[in-house]
Amino acid sequence: MSLKRIDVHADSEDLAIIKEAAGRRGVSEAEIIRQGIHLAARANRVRDEPPLSRTSAGPGRTASRAEVRDAVADAVRRQSEPFA
Repeated sequence: MSLKRIDVHADSEDLAIIKEAAGRRGVSEAEIIRQGIHLAARANRVRDEPPLSRTSAGPGRTASRAEVRDAVADAVRRQSEPFA
């Protein structure tokens, strides 16, 4: 991943929360900010087709409660891991 330096203005309360979280997680404040930028970029990405398009590959049935729970748990676990 190629990094580019930018200047960003941020609310001092948000920065205090980031500083505390960085200390708690043992990562740099910059890493948390990069993760936030990555999440914002993904949330605002324009897709070629709707996320629930019938053309997407899938099992062709409604997922069970356990499958949904496991998928959400996996997504949360991936969000809390540092980016590679």
